Amino acid sequence: MNKRDRSEAIRKTAALIRGIKIAMLTTHSGQRLRSRPMATQQADFDGDLWFLSRAESGKVDEIEHGAMVNLSYVNSDSHVYVSLSGRAELSRNRAKIEELWKPAHYAWFPQGKDDPEIMVIKVIVEEAEYWEAPGNVLVRSYQLLKAVVTQGKSKVGDHQKLTLD
Repeated sequence: MNKRDRSEAIRKTAALIRGIKIAMLTTHSGQRLRSRPMATQQADFDGDLWFLSRAESGKVDEIEHGAMVNLSYVNSDSHVYVSLSGRAELSRNRAKIEELWKPAHYAWFPQGKDDPEIMVIKVIVEEAEYWEAPGNVLVRSYQLLKAVVTQGKSKVGDHQKLTLD
């Protein structure tokens, strides 16, 4: 993949997930897939996403045993659905914790930024897949009707896979 294609894929992905505060992070326990809500910590997407977690959590253990993860973002108001696949890395990088810290984190880390339980999860996104339908209900209804009449030859919205690695 050339640099321009990667930059465009990152730009498109950033636009799709902008403003969606919660992602569902899916990990693999070795036997089952598990998803849980996570607050995205960095506003500007550059190919990596950041999260804070407690070190003594199932997701941290699962990432230690299998770094491939999935993040799902949904904006039901604008009918945007995004699935991001990538590799997770764990760290206790104090500078990154400081950068990501918000007062609301006290709910999970009562000792503050220096809580020994804080773990940084970095997800390096390798692929994005999205589904996007028009936000206007009339346009969406028209496109849906058109797709039914043409037996699927007309698209209801946009669906695409983007490679970021």
